[in-house]
Amino acid sequence: MPDRRFYSVSGPFTLAELAEVAEAKLLQAESGTRLVRDVAPLDTATPDDVSFLDNPRYADAFRQSRAGACVVHPDRAGGAPAGMAMLVTTTPYRGYARIAQAFYPDPAPAGRPTARDAIDATARIGDGTEIGLGAVIGARAEIGKSCRIGAGVVIGPGVVIGDHARVGPGASLAYCLVGAHVRIFAGARIGEDGFGFAPDPRGHVRVPQLGRVIIGDDVEVGANSTIDRGSGPDTVIGDGCRIDNLVQIGHNVRLGRGCVIVAQTGISGSTVLEDHVVIGGQGGLAGHLRIGAGAQIGAQAGVLRDVAPRTSVGGTPAMPLRQWLRQSAILARLARKRSD
Repeated sequence: MPDRRFYSVSGPFTLAELAEVAEAKLLQAESGTRLVRDVAPLDTATPDDVSFLDNPRYADAFRQSRAGACVVHPDRAGGAPAGMAMLVTTTPYRGYARIAQAFYPDPAPAGRPTARDAIDATARIGDGTEIGLGAVIGARAEIGKSCRIGAGVVIGPGVVIGDHARVGPGASLAYCLVGAHVRIFAGARIGEDGFGFAPDPRGHVRVPQLGRVIIGDDVEVGANSTIDRGSGPDTVIGDGCRIDNLVQIGHNVRLGRGCVIVAQTGISGSTVLEDHVVIGGQGGLAGHLRIGAGAQIGAQAGVLRDVAPRTSVGGTPAMPLRQWLRQSAILARLARKRSD
């Protein structure tokens, strides 16, 4: 369920209304008057929630889900648990996007000017915290003691920052809960929308991003790096992680403890890095992968498959490091022979 500090929910809606919104068919027509109160991921949904299944990797979560209703392709509706209402469509992700928009419409403008240098009266600032010139701190935000908030920083409504944190000039934080002893360098963007949309010939349908960014203790986030908030599940950065400059972390990504992510790396949505993973500069990871604890990914590697724990990989597509080095050496020898 989206955090009420950051999101206001509309509804409830009947299943018949949601079927119309999603351009889907409600298989259990007799359930049309049943009320649904929120959207949620398959693994956390309750009988009052609607979820969706689009990626077959989550078929097991679908079979075990407690969701009251689910948007699903007709071919997968047969795997539903007892009591779950089916909203079937050949484009379930787009259907979910439209439902999520109904529950969480974009807020209307407040209709009043905002001061350029503003700390909202409801924000809580800890003892000994320094606020730089031009910083804006939103309603109900909480900043711990002995923090340093740089000039021009924007901290959104409801954001929580732990003690002894440092936020560099021009950074922005929204929809996030940040631990203690965290350093966020200049220009970083925490909690912006994840890259979520459902393709549609009539125009791509934006999927509301309803999760948060959770950053543990003793984390560093480099200058101009971006960490997108989750689409429903949260984006999570574990304790002690080190994220270099110009890194992009997509929605729903989960980093374990002590991961090291070097500059210009991109991690696609819903990929999980277990503890102490290291990624070299310009690494690229596809979505929905699991990178095992202690794995090492070489610079400029393109990772398209899961990586086992304590494995080193390199190249594109990524392969065991020794194999990649051997192939590179063979190619170099062949190239020399052709030129001789």
